[in-house]
Amino acid sequence: MKISKIEIGKVKIPLKKPFITALRCVDFAEDIIIKIITDTGNIGYGSAPPTAVITGDSQMSIVSAIKTVIAPQLIGLEICETEEIFKRIDKSMLHNSSAKACVDMAVYDLLGQLCCLPLYKLLGGYRGSFTSDLTISLREPEVMAHDAVEAVNGGYTDLKLKVGGDAELDFARVKAIRNAVGDKINIRLDANQGWKPKEAVRLIRRFEDKGLNIELIEQPVIAHDIQGLKFVTDNVDTPIMADEAAFGTYEVFELLAARACDLINIKLMKAGGIHNALKIADIAAICGVECMMGCMLESKLGITASASLAGAKSVITRADLDAADLLLKDPIKGGISYDKNRIILNEQPGLGIIEIKDWQNFYL
Repeated sequence: MKISKIEIGKVKIPLKKPFITALRCVDFAEDIIIKIITDTGNIGYGSAPPTAVITGDSQMSIVSAIKTVIAPQLIGLEICETEEIFKRIDKSMLHNSSAKACVDMAVYDLLGQLCCLPLYKLLGGYRGSFTSDLTISLREPEVMAHDAVEAVNGGYTDLKLKVGGDAELDFARVKAIRNAVGDKINIRLDANQGWKPKEAVRLIRRFEDKGLNIELIEQPVIAHDIQGLKFVTDNVDTPIMADEAAFGTYEVFELLAARACDLINIKLMKAGGIHNALKIADIAAICGVECMMGCMLESKLGITASASLAGAKSVITRADLDAADLLLKDPIKGGISYDKNRIILNEQPGLGIIEIKDWQNFYL
C-alpha cells in the first residue's frame, strides 16, 4: 500500500449555537480535510481545524504546509514504513502541528485498513465506548445555567464550563449552574488561560469553601507560565489540568518533571498527531498521571481519530470530545456515533470513514 497522491479540501459546518470561550467566539466549524490515496485504491482521511488563537495555525497555513512541504516528502512511501513517515512529518518543518496532525491522522487511517483493524484496536483496544462531557459556552450565569440544564436533560452527566476573565462573574456562573443541575452532575471548569495565578488560587479556594464540588480545573493561567501553573496546583485541593501548556511531548515532559499539574489534556492538533500523542500518554502513564482526551472545534472525522486514541489507552480516563455533537449537521459519513453522553467507536478498519459530503477542493 504505497502513497500515490494527497488531495486537500475543506468543509464548513454551522453550529447549533455560538461557541464562546475566553479566547474566541465562532459560529461555524471549519475543517481542512485531506485524502491520502494509495496505489491500491485505499483512501485515508485526515482533518485539521484552523485554531490560530491556540495552535497558531490558520486555514491557509495548514493547506500550504501540507501541499508544499509535507506531502511531497511522503509520495512513494509504503504505509507500513511508519518510522520513516512520522520522522519525515516531524522534521519537515518547525511548529505547524495542525498540518502534521492532519497528515498523521490519514496515515493511521490507512494503517488500520492495512491491518484490517479499527484504529482503536490497532492502538491498544482498551475500550469500545466511553462517556464524554459537553461544553457550556461562556455567557451570562443564567444563560449558562439554562444551557447546562438542557445538556443534562439531553443525557449528559459531565459538563465542562467555559470560564475565565472575570473572577466574580465566573463564581456566579459556577454557582448558578451547580444550583441548576444539582449535586449529582459532574462539573469541570476550563479557564482557557483566563486568570492570574494568585487570582486563580483565591477563586478555586472559594469554590472549595462553598462546596461547589468541581472535579478539575483546566489551564487556569497563561500557557507559558509553568511556575504560575505549579503555584496554583500546589495551593489548592482541586486537581489542575494542563491544556495549552501541555502542547507537545517536550512541554509535557517539562510539566511533569516540575510537578506543575495533576492532569494532562492531550489534543492531536497540539501534539502533531497520534504518534506523538501516544508518546505523551506513555510519559504520563510512567509518571502516574491521568489524561483527558480533548479536541478543538472540529468535525466528526477528527473526533473519530481522537476517540480512537481515547478508546485505546487506559491512562486516558476522561474525554472532552463533544465537538461533533455541537454541529448543526454532519457531512462525515461513518466514524463514531453518539448515544447521549456516550461515544461509540465503530468496528470498521481504520477510522471507518465512508464519505465526506460538501467537500470543497483547494486548487493551489
